[in-house]
Amino acid sequence: MPKLKTAIIGSGGHAQSHFRMIKNEPEMELVAVSDIDQDRLNHTREEHGISALFTDYREMIEKVDLDVVYVVTFPGPLSDIVIDCLNADLHTSVEKPPGVTSEDTRRMHEAEQRSSAKAIVSFNRRYFPEVLAIRKMLDDRGGPVHVAATYNKPHLGEKIRNTGHLISLDAIHHVDLLRWLAGDVSEVYAEAWSAPSHPAEMRHNAVIRFQNDCRGVMMSHYAVGYRIQRFEAHAEGFSAYVDLTRGPRYEIYIDGEPLEEELDMDGVGGKDYNETRHFVECIQKDTQPWSTLEDAIKTMQLCEAIETGHKGPLPS
Repeated sequence: MPKLKTAIIGSGGHAQSHFRMIKNEPEMELVAVSDIDQDRLNHTREEHGISALFTDYREMIEKVDLDVVYVVTFPGPLSDIVIDCLNADLHTSVEKPPGVTSEDTRRMHEAEQRSSAKAIVSFNRRYFPEVLAIRKMLDDRGGPVHVAATYNKPHLGEKIRNTGHLISLDAIHHVDLLRWLAGDVSEVYAEAWSAPSHPAEMRHNAVIRFQNDCRGVMMSHYAVGYRIQRFEAHAEGFSAYVDLTRGPRYEIYIDGEPLEEELDMDGVGGKDYNETRHFVECIQKDTQPWSTLEDAIKTMQLCEAIETGHKGPLPS
């Protein structure tokens, strides 16, 4: 089977992990890159040896024979670019967040429904082998009874700070992780307030009830001391504490005793499994990704509920 001819739109900092995953994926070949910044394109030529470089992604789509496109841009222009790729029947990886609002995500999903191509949202925490192994252990014990996530940062840059969407545009990583572990949400009780010395930098707490009756807590505070990303998950006789700040690093306890052996990575695709490997499998086997645009709408709606201090059932 020939390799999937792949392109990247947007070659900045967030794209570098995608460059690495595509390079390490034997079923993919990176053949073109588009970016509005010529300096970044020049760096891409030197770093990755790509000669098909474009400042206009539409020209790239028209001139280059492609199978897959990774859209790794700022959230504002991302939706329209993704829609153009899906309209061209190109399998599309959508950088998180999938737009600025849930309506952006919905528009992309509607374009996917009209397309013969698939889309995957780059909620990369879902695809960490450690997370997959812990999720399987939770399910083997009847599912989680409680999940919690902390996503804290010091001061933010102007581009995110002034949007009013700190959860959707940033802490969405861990909001989605809670949904991945515990499922769909039925109720949210959230509180949002601003940092006294930095009014644009918000702090959020939310208590969540999931449809399977699991409870969850999401905490996200800005203008605090350090960038911290952690989560914990509990089932009957099982607890996992995971630090993603420099990790993943984990502590697991089963029936009161620490787990001494390593997690079973082989049972979830291996220690090098990632979203790109998963997307290739979906394309080859004609199956749906774990992080579809349709599912991402629900994550975006939960983010918006937390941002606005929603209290009560989550609107459908």
